[in-house]
Formats: sequence, structure tokens, C-alpha cells
Amino acid sequence: MSEGSTLLSWVIWLPIVAGLLVLATGSDRNAQFARIIALIGASANFLVSIPLFTGFNRLTSDMQFVELAPWIETFNIHYHLGVDGISMLFILLTTFTTLLVVIAGWNVIQKKVAQYMAAFLIMSGLMNGVFSALDAVLFYVFWEAMLIPMFIAIGVWGGPNRVYAAVKFFLYTLLGSLLMLVAFIYLYHKSGGSFSILDYHKLPLALNVQIMIFIAFFTAFAVKVPMWPVHTWLPDAHVEAPTGGSVILAAIMLKLGAYGFLRFSLPIVPDASHSLSGIMIALSLIAVVYIGLVALAQSDMKKLIAYSSISHMGFVTLGFFLFNNMGMEGALVQMISHGFISGAMFLCVGVMYDRMHSREISDYGGVANKMPMFAAFFMLFAMANSGLPGTSGFVGEFMVIMAAVKVNFWYGFLAASTLIFGAAYTLWMYKRVVFGAVANAHVEKLEDISKREFFVLGLLAVAVLGMGLYPLPFTEVMHASVNNLLAHVAQSKL
Repeated sequence: MSEGSTLLSWVIWLPIVAGLLVLATGSDRNAQFARIIALIGASANFLVSIPLFTGFNRLTSDMQFVELAPWIETFNIHYHLGVDGISMLFILLTTFTTLLVVIAGWNVIQKKVAQYMAAFLIMSGLMNGVFSALDAVLFYVFWEAMLIPMFIAIGVWGGPNRVYAAVKFFLYTLLGSLLMLVAFIYLYHKSGGSFSILDYHKLPLALNVQIMIFIAFFTAFAVKVPMWPVHTWLPDAHVEAPTGGSVILAAIMLKLGAYGFLRFSLPIVPDASHSLSGIMIALSLIAVVYIGLVALAQSDMKKLIAYSSISHMGFVTLGFFLFNNMGMEGALVQMISHGFISGAMFLCVGVMYDRMHSREISDYGGVANKMPMFAAFFMLFAMANSGLPGTSGFVGEFMVIMAAVKVNFWYGFLAASTLIFGAAYTLWMYKRVVFGAVANAHVEKLEDISKREFFVLGLLAVAVLGMGLYPLPFTEVMHASVNNLLAHVAQSKL
């Protein structure tokens, strides 16, 4: 082990071990015990991840907190971990969101409690592994393994069509990843028998080879983002998933695909990234504009927020392929911000669903009369989702729009349309659900949020406002790594 740090191993294996301990509590007779162990595990994992931020050297683009140990020596496969300014914040986002999901599911989940909590703890560790892995095989193992707990979460605790949604989610994401494995095997032979991701950055590859590898990576990462037109699994998965599943799916899992473009596509095949950037920008803008219009037509709140996520993630891929600092940093800020906002929006829908067991907008109306505290939180998150200045939703989108205008005015113009569409579908939903007279007897019986729900939504409100009013702590972490990546991509440009 180099640098004498085992922090990354802790953030990966602590929640996995905690998840296994929770599973060991067994049946629902011990449900409260399972919840307490899950809370302790999730809290400890978040606390362990904080030194990654406080001890991070912002002046270097080198990998930090590096761990290196032999794993499968026959094929030169290593247990190789490390983070830079691009990946470190996502580990914090993962540990923070997992803690909120455990608290949010405290009373809501009544059946198979231990299995539910364990699924999210184990998934948290595996997702941290994806963000930390510097060995291609290790990355692939974590990448595929994290699908299993999410598949189980949707399939066991989901809605009426949960099995269909879970199988669709699993097949889309699994099939997309198989070509990535083929690319890794090719790069292994081309590099003389190395699975180190950092070694691949130096490989001299012909443009036609780079394009083939880019396409292989694209199939894995575009499905996960998800980019148009391979996005159709996401609304089904969100609608059927339990609230915790939707939160993790939107806040973390979608980020993994975008992270893959930064960790693999751009540095390993920079010439192909430049050559195909026009296509990537076009697909991103279609997601921003077209999916924004699709969101306007939704009557199910979860489906509307799911389509909203696809539209917002279009900003992320757009920012990456503009090849300038503001675009890339704006995209990274948008990823973190979207984690807070989409997680909060799904939790708000979950709060209402727990009380009325309906996600249909038409079943609500006048909620503010019965749930004023909830309505205030929901208003903040709806405004953030619309990109209101002062919230985190504005910062990343504004940076990407500015970067897009520098490259091409029409890119910026089309990207900026999301500020109109986003406000239209979000505020239209909010108005119909929250304002007006009490719509029916079911709304009349609603009770305002509990202390537990207030705590969860309050933490997210602080995150959304904090990042919106003072984004510097987030952006300064990225500078060195983003500048280094852009210099590498520009240097390799044909």
C-alpha cells in the first residue's frame, strides 16, 4: 500500500460489512435492530469519507489516497484504488445519500427490513468502489456487482410492474457493459499486459481503433447516464422502484455513466472523443430539449422527475464534450447538484406517496393547506430543479450554458431552453399538487412531515442552498484534475 492510507478501502468495505451484519439479523422480528445497525453503518461510512475532502490536496492532479496490492497476479490484476478531484466528491455524495436513504426508509419499509437496508449499504460500498478503482478489472467487478442490489431493491420492494422494470433495468445496463469488457481486454493486450487504467492514457492508438473503443465505452456509459435514445429503462425503473431506490438511482447511479466518460473515454481515446464530439453534443441537446418536452406531458410525478433527470444529465455530457474548463467543471457541479435535487424531489414524492399511495398529479391539490412545512421544502427543491439563481441547480447549468455559447451560440441557446422547459414542467406539477383548495377527502386527512422527514429534507435543503450560494469549495477541488485532463486531451488532438 502506498501513501499508507486505507481510507478508500474503508469507504468501500465498511458499508458492505455493515450490510452483511444487517442481513444476519434475519427476520422482521428483529427489524428495529436491523435499522439501528444500518444507521450506525451508514453514519460511520459518511464520517469515514469526510477526511477524503479535508485531507485532499487541491493543488495537484495526481491520484491521492492510493492503495496498491496484488490481486490476481497471473493476469497482472491489482487491487488498485485512488481518487482525484473528479472522483472524490462523488464518494462523499454516495455516503451522504445512503445515510439519508436509511433514515428515510426507517418506518416506511415494514417487510424484509433487514434485506432492504442491507441492499442499500452493500450498493453504497460497491458504488464507492467504482469511483475509486484504478484497475480495469476491479472497476468492471464493482460496476457489474452494484446492479445486483438495485435489481433486488426494485424487484422486491417496487410497484405492481416491479419485475418487468427490474429485468429491463438489468438487461439494458448489463448488455451495455459487455462491449466495455471487450475494450478492456484489447487495451490489456495493447499495453503489454496491464489492466492499470492510468497506463492506458499513454497508449498510442490509431484513430479507427480509438473510434471502435469509444463506441464500446459509449454503449456502457450512455445507457447508464442515460442518454437519448437508450433512456427508456429509466422512467420504468423510477416509477416502480421504492423511494430509496429512486433516490440512489437518480442521485448516484446516473452519475456513474457520466463519470465513465471522464475516466475512460476522454483520456484513453482523446482523438476519437474530438472526432465524435459533434454527435455527443447533438445527443446531449436532444436530451435537454426533447426529453424536457416529454416531461411536460407526464401525469405521474415520479415519471416527470425521471424524465427531468434525463434532461438535466444532458447538460453533463454536453459540458464534457465542449472541451473547455468552464464546461467540464460546470458539468461536474451539475452532477453533484443533481444528486441533491433529484434525491430531494423523489423523497418529496415519497412523503406524499406514503400517505396517499398515489403518484398521479390529478389525485392531489391543496396540499399546502394541510402540509405547510412540507410545501415549503417542496417549493425550494422545485425551484432548484428549475434552475433558480441561489440554488445549486443554477450554478452548473449556467456554467455549461456559458461554455456552450463560447463554442457555438446555438449550442448555448438550445441548452438554455431547459430553463424554460424545466420551470414549466416542475412548477406546473407543483402548482397542481400543492396550491389551490383541498381537492378531496384524502388530501383533507394528510398530516405534515414528521421530525425524521424534516431532518432528511432539511439536510438536503442546506446542501442545495449551500452549494448554490457558495460553490467554491466544490469547484476548487476539481480545478487541477480538470485542467490536467483537458491538457491531455488537447495534446493528443489530431
